[in-house]
Amino acid sequence: MGKLFGTDGIRGVANVYPMTPEVVLNIGKAVAHIFKERCGKKKPKFVIGKDTRLSGYMLESAIASGIVSVGADVLLIGPMPTPAIAHLTKSLNADAGIVLSASHNPAEDNGIKIFSEDGHKLPDNLEDEIEKYVLSEKVKTEHVKGSLIGKTYRVDDAKGRYIEFVKASVKSMSLRGLKIVLDCANGAAYNTAPHILSELGAEVIVLNNKPTGLNINLNCGAVHPEKMMEVVKKKRADIGIALDGDADRVIVCDEKGKIVDGDHIIAICAIEMKSNGTLKKNHVVVTIMANKGFDIAMEKKKIKVVKTKVGDRHVVDEMRKKGYVLGGEQSGHIIFSNYSTTGDGIISALQLLKVIKERREKLSILAECMKSLPQVLVNFEVKEKKDIRMLKAYKDIKSAELKLGEKGRVLVRYSGTQNLCRIMIEGENKKAIRRTADDIAKAMKREIGA
Repeated sequence: MGKLFGTDGIRGVANVYPMTPEVVLNIGKAVAHIFKERCGKKKPKFVIGKDTRLSGYMLESAIASGIVSVGADVLLIGPMPTPAIAHLTKSLNADAGIVLSASHNPAEDNGIKIFSEDGHKLPDNLEDEIEKYVLSEKVKTEHVKGSLIGKTYRVDDAKGRYIEFVKASVKSMSLRGLKIVLDCANGAAYNTAPHILSELGAEVIVLNNKPTGLNINLNCGAVHPEKMMEVVKKKRADIGIALDGDADRVIVCDEKGKIVDGDHIIAICAIEMKSNGTLKKNHVVVTIMANKGFDIAMEKKKIKVVKTKVGDRHVVDEMRKKGYVLGGEQSGHIIFSNYSTTGDGIISALQLLKVIKERREKLSILAECMKSLPQVLVNFEVKEKKDIRMLKAYKDIKSAELKLGEKGRVLVRYSGTQNLCRIMIEGENKKAIRRTADDIAKAMKREIGA
């Protein structure tokens, strides 16, 4: 049995270790046991939400069973965005929140993310403690009998609570006059995002809001925004908004159908927040994956940039430590900490729409604040995650770095949630960096390829 927690909770193929009902039952037991001890309550409360994957029914039953068997209560939310669970954990005065989702992964995968009572993801030491209990199967429940056993409840007004919370983040500003194409990825936001934008007065053309349990992220959403881009041009919309499966990230396109990624959204919002005095400490937090063009854009506006490891949890940790209010990732995980404790794709989209409305500018014009350096990403499956510095191919990586010098960069790392190696190269000539990325991938595949 290997390590359970990756960079964003636990994730894997549903019905295959660790995402089996048996292991998930033990995760429920471990989480309930640890939080019961932490909060000192007889019956702590746990909020459980999920995305639209078919396997969510199976895993929801398993984790809820584990929790109630330890003597804690469960509040079932049903399919809701991950950030909604973070908010509802606080709003319903629960002791922890659990999300069953594999985010942007294919439908056959599933995962578990856990939030503490304040709506933030768990620190590493608490995840390690949960993992220790799960792997040792030490949580005993024979003494929990009769009235000591927990109970499961359904929360009927969860959707309405979240919709009002999100609208309040922009003080229910009017979006009248804006035509928006919204891609829900057949995921967790299918029943909330369209209502939020419509209730704020926008004309909304909704795509992929008919989940079947098997079509989440399937050629749609933030990972596959091509259809959204096409519809924006065809319908002459002002903006396209594509969420991922659990709606904690967003990718948009401008009125011409051109992608505006997380780096650009953060840049636009950072510049606006600096101009209106709301960018606390004049800092913004991004990961090492941020395009070099982002650094150049921020330097021009005299905004300081802090870099973290890949993963929105590292961004949030840095923001909490230093009191910064804006941060995120190129992939579209963006945290506006004045409104949310985690990445929220809908809140991020609304903050961008607010700038569009207040500036009375088209998104294509606003996005000119940052020019991205050409970037190439190559992913390949690996058998094992060997130390990259110990590979023969490491000399190819160092050679590419030397060649690019100050005019680009090379970043090679393993995915924290999948058995993948990711190669990212930035430089002035796209053909040349593509060739370099392919050469590095080829050399590495010989040593660690699946």
